[in-house]
Amino acid sequence: MMGSKVRVIDSGLRAGRENIALDLAMVEARQAGDIPDSFRFIHFKPCALVGRHQDLAQELNLDACKTRDVQTVRRVTGGGAIYMDEGQLGWSLVCDRGIFGTPSLTEITEKICKAAAAGLSLLGIKAAFRPRNDIEIGGKKISGTGGYFDDNILMFQGTIIIDSNTDNMRAVLNVPAHKLTKHDADGVEGRVTSLAAELADVPSMEQIQDALLSGFRSELGFDLEWGKLTTTEEKLASRHHEEEIGTDEFVAEISDPARASDIMCGTNKAGNLKAYVRVEGNLNNRVREVLFVGDIFITPPRALMDLEAFLRGALLDDIEVRTQEYFDDADIGLLSVQPSEFSDAILAAIKETA
Repeated sequence: MMGSKVRVIDSGLRAGRENIALDLAMVEARQAGDIPDSFRFIHFKPCALVGRHQDLAQELNLDACKTRDVQTVRRVTGGGAIYMDEGQLGWSLVCDRGIFGTPSLTEITEKICKAAAAGLSLLGIKAAFRPRNDIEIGGKKISGTGGYFDDNILMFQGTIIIDSNTDNMRAVLNVPAHKLTKHDADGVEGRVTSLAAELADVPSMEQIQDALLSGFRSELGFDLEWGKLTTTEEKLASRHHEEEIGTDEFVAEISDPARASDIMCGTNKAGNLKAYVRVEGNLNNRVREVLFVGDIFITPPRALMDLEAFLRGALLDDIEVRTQEYFDDADIGLLSVQPSEFSDAILAAIKETA
């Protein structure tokens, strides 16, 4: 990892869906060898982003989003719903996963978050990594992160709250009750903080970016050099935006899946994973279809859909064994859940209707 050369770019202010499309473009270009390992600073117009596996209508107040002109966006990474605007700074790292010397997404997450925390601390705050994927100050989150592997390429993203618009955040995000309990806070404002709240003088965007880069230099040994987006990246981003990421169909791909009367819903004990289940067979004892949604991190991204396909037709009595078989036979990284919690959610759905 020492001395790894990494290009640094600032892609400017963009709509949320445009930024996600550019994420995909950079991963694709890095896989093809068209760009080097890259660190990008990301600036958002007002938007509410849900994780790849989340239910849009459950996580966001869609009426408030429309009224406040807040664009709805679906990320290609997992995790929870967030609100972004010009008062926050996004960043991403697209690189060969081998530069970290470990195949574990959990270990890579810790290394990157500690580097980011070290950089933010240069601004005069005591930032620290809090597992599984947050950077906090005095128990309040100032940065959330998430990532995934696409073959040999790592895509890892983070955000920094500079000056939060709590009015918009409170209006457009439906904060899950289990998160409020876990963080022992009353409302969204009690769970997060910002540079503006922690410092008498808010640093400039340039100062924040320089501090973050310093953390990556000192903690990870990155050899950082400023560059620009390539024509290849811009063209790929336009294609991804037009064909998928920018479409309402993709964003609403998972939205109110329990609408049909024959769909059962169960939740794991932690409350961050739901299973929507249909059954079939003469005794209604087989899985016809299952859809998992929630605030979870799983890599590669397709692994969750592969699990859903793997469990179709499985006997309900065998769900625990079949689920464990899938994870035993596959190279899958989990940050926020254990394999048993997927079968627990399915069985909870069945139990609710028994």
